[in-house]
Amino acid sequence: MAEALTLTQAAADRIGLIARKQERPAILRLSVEGGGCSGFQYKFDLAEGTEADDSVSETDGVKLVVDPVSLDLIAGSTVDYVESLGGAAFKVENPQAASGCGCGSSFGI
Repeated sequence: MAEALTLTQAAADRIGLIARKQERPAILRLSVEGGGCSGFQYKFDLAEGTEADDSVSETDGVKLVVDPVSLDLIAGSTVDYVESLGGAAFKVENPQAASGCGCGSSFGI
């Protein structure tokens, strides 16, 4: 069994706000796709629900869901929402990533 993911309070609050504005469930789907500067890239979408084989973690009523294939690449990660002078974005702290890039949305294993 892969390590669970963690959704920080800041990320849960932001997802909740976005979901309310769009009148959708507070479910963030995180997936990994090939591509990006370093070989893989993170993809975030609001989801309507969960699939039977999804890994689900929950913070304050907000769900973070990940498919089994993506979970192999990001198990043990923390999803945060960070605001800085450069802008605001969801950030994945992935302990499996051997390399990353300046954009913060791409990684290598």
